Amino acid sequence: MPPTRRHPTMADVAERAGVSVSTVSRTLRGMTTVSPEARGRVEKAARDLSFVASRHASSLVTGKTGAVAVLAPTLRSWLVGSVLTGIGGVLRRAGLDLVIYSISDPAERAAFFDRLPARRNADALLVVSFDLTEGEYARLDGLGMPVVYVSQRAPGRTSVCIDEVAGACRGTQHLLNLGHRRIAFVRCTGTSGFAHRSQERLTGYRKALADAELPADDDLLVATPGGWAGTRKALGSLFGLRCPPTAVFAEADHIALEVIRVLRDGRVRVPEHVSVLGFDDQDLAEWIGLSTVAQPAVEIGQSAAELAAALIDDPGADQGRHIVLPTHLVPRGSTAPVAGGAAAEAGPPRGREAGP
Repeated sequence: MPPTRRHPTMADVAERAGVSVSTVSRTLRGMTTVSPEARGRVEKAARDLSFVASRHASSLVTGKTGAVAVLAPTLRSWLVGSVLTGIGGVLRRAGLDLVIYSISDPAERAAFFDRLPARRNADALLVVSFDLTEGEYARLDGLGMPVVYVSQRAPGRTSVCIDEVAGACRGTQHLLNLGHRRIAFVRCTGTSGFAHRSQERLTGYRKALADAELPADDDLLVATPGGWAGTRKALGSLFGLRCPPTAVFAEADHIALEVIRVLRDGRVRVPEHVSVLGFDDQDLAEWIGLSTVAQPAVEIGQSAAELAAALIDDPGADQGRHIVLPTHLVPRGSTAPVAGGAAAEAGPPRGREAGP
């Protein structure tokens, strides 16, 4: 019976390349702290020995798992999905695995912050648009690994986000420039984990009105849990006003799409009677011609993953770095100059009493 051939180890590669085992580990994980000359020797030695890196063996040598964890309130959100797309691509190129914790149930949330499983299963944690309590922030501060807050502001902590206030201000200004003065703002109460975003966009809307020296009218602020029936009820209160809005700014594209559907069901033409503006620039926005404030969701994920990889590679790097990416207005066919009296003449939306 022929003798069993021993599989080459990381130590064998290190000996052949004339470097340390830790240098082999860093090279095979794609880290940037290895010189090009040493990297070339390690890669050649690994090829010559037909060496395949074992994640477990690498972890024993370096104390690293070779993985990055993501904490998100849901996986059904366009924003979270787009951010994960950006994160995944960067981590693959860095040779890092992705571990996802999607937590919306209160019991699961309590268990996560009690046990903090990411501490055992990852080298860094990305927290994506997750509304945290002060106690939860404190738990993550003591996690003992890099934590990057994604698509949310986290004072004094590493974060990647957009300027929500400036984006909403820019969108409201677009409607003001078209001559609209009765501009409604529709908030969404049915999306878990995004309360901070909603409040900042409302602040931007109010700021633009104040800059235009227009009085704030709380009657023009409505909320919907989402869905046809909820959005129809919210719009019914708006268009039942003595002086209804001529434009509607929805805090997110999916709410703007519901607004357009309800208005069209009620024979209110968009944008002839009412202009509609969204925020995000989801894929469907372009298809239906929705004017919106675009945020670079994939790039947010890429920047966050690059930050996490850099902090894993160099734990002494700046732990309080903030990256703020720009938004931009995308005008399409759902907004137009105000038509005097058209919205008031159209009356409130009419249609079915329940969704399809």
